[in-house]
Amino acid sequence: MTEPGTNAETDHVILRGVRLNALTEKGCVDHVMSALSAGRGGWVITPNLDHMRRADSDDAFRGMLGEADLVVADGMPLIWASWLAGTPLPQRVAGSSLVWSLAASAAKQGRSLYLLGGDPGAADKAADVLNKRYPDLRIAGTDCPAVGFDQDPKKMADVTQKVLAARPDIVYVGLGSPKQERLIRSIRGGSPHVWWLGVGISLSFIAGDVRRAPRWVQKLGLEWLHRLLQEPGRLAKRYLVHGLPFAVRLLLGAFVSRLSGKQDAHGT
Repeated sequence: MTEPGTNAETDHVILRGVRLNALTEKGCVDHVMSALSAGRGGWVITPNLDHMRRADSDDAFRGMLGEADLVVADGMPLIWASWLAGTPLPQRVAGSSLVWSLAASAAKQGRSLYLLGGDPGAADKAADVLNKRYPDLRIAGTDCPAVGFDQDPKKMADVTQKVLAARPDIVYVGLGSPKQERLIRSIRGGSPHVWWLGVGISLSFIAGDVRRAPRWVQKLGLEWLHRLLQEPGRLAKRYLVHGLPFAVRLLLGAFVSRLSGKQDAHGT
């Protein structure tokens, strides 16, 4: 009998038209490592509330979510919405947690990891931290391209060539969304045996340059508030002006769809 939250092939939930794999963090890691053993690469996206809001209005971004091999919910509002809809997801799978568990599993199997992006110096620091914690983990390389590299074809080609030449098994891309998803989409075709994960600010978390919220804050679904207090100037508009109203619509839509016994117009 399959353990709940471990079957990426059949278990999924639809929220506002976005298909989310109903996986636990362990199930996600196991799927990636099993695919690597079989010689298959793939793409993991961990959408939070901001991703879902963008997918509502940006067809190209929604399309990228549809192209990914695994889409797992990073963000408690998505978990709450799945409960309200009567199709509960088994667990929040935060990208900032997945970077650790995936690296640990990669180390056990002698796999290699490439760190791309992040703030200046964060990728190198993160590589050192991961190597100290997981001595058997192979760091295939790191790269922190200059701001705007993705708008310059030559610089983009250089970044792509560095990744492909390193021949990693897994690549963490910390460029923020949607830039990291666009980058992954554009270069993953040249490395069909590699797994890609957009990690946002997580390289800075690993490096210790930015402090992640305490576990009790994460469990309460208030990690966004912790981040807002750290960077109010950058995040206030995203979280308060755009995020909170969308969260209300997401949760109400999920609840109404359950009461009506059918999906809403967005597929909740």
